Amino acid sequence: MSLLSGLSNLGLGKLEGADIFEEEKKPEPVKKPEPVKEEAPFDENDVLFDKSAECPVCGKKFSYRAVKTGKARPVGQDPDLRTKYDKFDPAKYDVVVCPYCGYAVLTKYFTSLPAAQVKLLREGIGGKVHGVANNPILSYDDAIQRYQLALASSIVKHAKDSEKAFVCLKMAWIIRGKKETLPEDTENYDEVMSQLRDDENEALKAAYEGFVNARQKESFPIAGMDEITIDYLLAVLSARFEKYDVAQKMIAGILLNKTANSRIKDRARELKDQVLMEMKMKGEFSS
Repeated sequence: MSLLSGLSNLGLGKLEGADIFEEEKKPEPVKKPEPVKEEAPFDENDVLFDKSAECPVCGKKFSYRAVKTGKARPVGQDPDLRTKYDKFDPAKYDVVVCPYCGYAVLTKYFTSLPAAQVKLLREGIGGKVHGVANNPILSYDDAIQRYQLALASSIVKHAKDSEKAFVCLKMAWIIRGKKETLPEDTENYDEVMSQLRDDENEALKAAYEGFVNARQKESFPIAGMDEITIDYLLAVLSARFEKYDVAQKMIAGILLNKTANSRIKDRARELKDQVLMEMKMKGEFSS
């Protein structure tokens, strides 16, 4: 007989034929989660290298930090043509400073110099510069200091207005970069931010004045920019400083220019709408 026969009399008939020892079910293998690949923390050193150079003023050889080609990934652009990048700001490294004589210049203008400019720089800069930060990774303060030196050198050597204006423009971008990344726990945060805004505006006003002069006296390209780009930049800066008549004139010229591409015309239309709105708000325009 079955060891379980008779259970039906007890109301458990379904168990009369049950297996006493059930075959143990093997657990399904647990799938191990694939390891999450953690992105290595960004190290600015990884996108920089030491580049050799020879100073056109004192003739001594040195090296400076430069950005590796293709390592700066653009993520946007401000209205005044400042390109924004992911993770770091390559513009911090766009000034070459000779550690021996102190001559400083944007990499764009780092070339041989006429004898007359060399003489001016040796007399006005050589041996007088000290305390220049030369850290492997530059802070915004380090970069601002280097742009100040580049502006000083451009003044001493009587550089073109376009060169001085371009230094001022890029200095404004660097100041803006510091402003955007300033920690909120900075001591006297509001005062520091206010000073940075003033400094940025001062640099942009100087850039505006320089590019206006350059457009009147120099041939294109100016600071590597064609006429349409310069006019757009001047329109942006004019609008910033509420010179709306100038901004409108520049914008109109761009929109009527048959050689201007659709991208810059679209940006000019956006700027036109912004200018009209600001004029209306200030009571300078009525529809």
